[in-house]
Amino acid sequence: MRRFLPAALAFFTLAVPAFASSDGAWEEFAADVKEKCLAAAKPVIEKAAIAVDPFGSERFGLAILSGTARGAAASVSYVCVYDKRAKTVELGSELTADTVAVTIPEEAN
Repeated sequence: MRRFLPAALAFFTLAVPAFASSDGAWEEFAADVKEKCLAAAKPVIEKAAIAVDPFGSERFGLAILSGTARGAAASVSYVCVYDKRAKTVELGSELTADTVAVTIPEEAN
């Protein structure tokens, strides 16, 4: 029992930060993902629409961008990955409409 108690306390102490995020913190996170992903997509998508995963994964924020390819008439989509530690983003490769169909409602923007 004496060994169990310190281990249990350590576990719950480490787990608390995962539960401590407020709604405001998640909203700020999603806003940062949106801002940085839209900026990264500006050179490749005209009038991009974006859907942000409100929490992402443990290490990454995730978003899908869709719109018209800059300088072309083709509909394209990109997956945007936001590194939660570095607060940087990367776009995946261009996904054309024959690869994936993405519809992002206006209210998601």
